Amino acid sequence: MYAFRSLGYGERLLPREDFTICQQVTLIGSGMIWNVYYGLLALLFGFFLANALALGKAAANPVIRKPAEWFILIFRGSPLFIQFFLAYYIFLQLKQVSPFFDVMTSAWAGALVVLFLNTAAYSAEILYGALRSVPKGEVEAADAYGMTGWTKFSRVVWPTMLRLAWPAYTNEAIFLFHATTLVFFSSFPAFQQKGDALYYANYFADKTFNPFIPYPIVAVYFIILTLAIIGAFGLVNRRLNRHLPQEARRRLRYRPQLIR
Repeated sequence: MYAFRSLGYGERLLPREDFTICQQVTLIGSGMIWNVYYGLLALLFGFFLANALALGKAAANPVIRKPAEWFILIFRGSPLFIQFFLAYYIFLQLKQVSPFFDVMTSAWAGALVVLFLNTAAYSAEILYGALRSVPKGEVEAADAYGMTGWTKFSRVVWPTMLRLAWPAYTNEAIFLFHATTLVFFSSFPAFQQKGDALYYANYFADKTFNPFIPYPIVAVYFIILTLAIIGAFGLVNRRLNRHLPQEARRRLRYRPQLIR
């Protein structure tokens, strides 16, 4: 009955007494829908922006290069937690100018924008490093075949860049989904008790005065989510390296980022 409580379906009131393990597992799992929503959309849109930023940073023209460098520096140089607070304050001010920004003060939109910009900056630095590591021999071979411009980039440079960056990008994707838990601590409010997994875990911890049940449940959900991400990205990694011998293929390794 609580499976989709975070979306507004099912029981309207949260349980107030006689909490069962089933209720906690179900409600926290319902909140995970929002964590997956934040992570999936931010990762999807951030990937395209990250590619543009990586190319911009590698551009010879300073008019293109400098904005990309400053964007990456600002979002990589400041804590994500602070970015949430600053973005919420900015959206509140813009809300007074135009009602268009009213939706941006909600967690489902405003927090998503912050995560999208943050992961784009980190991913752009990963892709930029991979772009700089593309073997010159492959580029020279493309030139010898008469490839130029977009054809050379789309068929030679970009696939090689993506193949080199994919293991590190996988770790960034995992960290992004973990970072969605910060939405609970940000200024963006949960509408009508429609919160993420940590929102419900904190609710149960406050009511039962026992954090050793709801928080481990959150941890288990994220471990399962991490394994799913590794599996999905592993399939893409296998596809990107399909032309290489088996012993030369790079395997994905989860390397948690302890400091960001």
